[in-house]
Amino acid sequence: MAEQNTLMDAVNRFTRRPLTADEVYLFDLILCDNEIDRDGDCFSDAALTELAKRFTGVTGIFDHDARSGNQAARIFRTEVCTDPVRTTRTGKPVRFLRANAYMVRTDGNADLIREIDAGIKKEVSISCAVGRQTCSICGANRLKQNCGHCKGKTYAGTVCYTTLDDITDVYEWSFVAVPAQRGAGVTKKMGGAADGEKAAMRRELLEMSVLLDDLTDDLRRDVVRLCGQQGDSACAKALARTAMHLDIRELRALRDSLSAERRASGAQLMPQNSTEPSGAENGSFRTRS
Repeated sequence: MAEQNTLMDAVNRFTRRPLTADEVYLFDLILCDNEIDRDGDCFSDAALTELAKRFTGVTGIFDHDARSGNQAARIFRTEVCTDPVRTTRTGKPVRFLRANAYMVRTDGNADLIREIDAGIKKEVSISCAVGRQTCSICGANRLKQNCGHCKGKTYAGTVCYTTLDDITDVYEWSFVAVPAQRGAGVTKKMGGAADGEKAAMRRELLEMSVLLDDLTDDLRRDVVRLCGQQGDSACAKALARTAMHLDIRELRALRDSLSAERRASGAQLMPQNSTEPSGAENGSFRTRS
C-alpha cells in the first residue's frame, strides 16, 4: 500500500486533480541505453543522465506523429540503471534509461492496454536533440565536420560508431514497430501483479515446494532401498547414509546408477529375514545371486 501511494503521488504531480490507482494504468519501459544501435549511434553516460532529467513528464505518442490527438501516455518517473551482467559491444557495462509511465483508463484505450499487456505494443523510440556526435575513430564532431569515417565499418580493428552527447532538448517518445535501439520498449506492467495475484502465486509456490519435498522423500527411500540390496558391506551402508543429504538431482543420478547395476547383475530379490541385520536404514530387502 505504501508503494502504491508513492507511485500515485508521483503520477499526481502531472494531473489537474488527484487520480486514484483504479483510474490509471501504469507500466515500465526502457527508453534507450548505451549500446550501439541500428543506426550506429549510442548515448554516453552523461547523455543518459541528462535524458533522465528531461524525460520526466514527457508525453508518449505513436510513430513520432506529433498531433495532440495522438497522445497516449505520460512519463512520471525515470532512472538510469546499470546491468550487473551484460556489457556493450565496446566492453562497457550496459546502462539504460528506465521510465515509469501512466495513462488514464478509458473505453477508448482499453484495446491499447490489452495490447501492451499482451506484448503487442512494446517497442518504443525517443526523439531528442544533441549538441555533439563524436566519431569513435577520430573524435570529430560529426555535426560540425564530415570526417569521412563510415558507421559500422571497422578501421584498424575498431568499429566506427557515433557517441551522442550534450543533450539540448527532448520532444517525445513513441510506440513504433522497429526502434533504432534494440533494447527499447515496454518491460512489464508497472507495479507487478495485484495483491490477489501475488497471494495466488505464493500459494502455488508453496504447493510446489511441498510436492517437491514429497518427491524428494520418495526418491530418497528408493535409493536407500537399492543401497540395502547391495548387502551388508560398509560401502553400501555409507552410500545409504550419504543419500540422506543429497538433493533431488543427485538422488536421481544415484538411483539410476544403482538400478543400472541391478539390471546388469541380474540379481534376484528376496524378503529380508527379520532376524538378520539390516543392510541399511529403512532397507527391507537384501540380495542374493
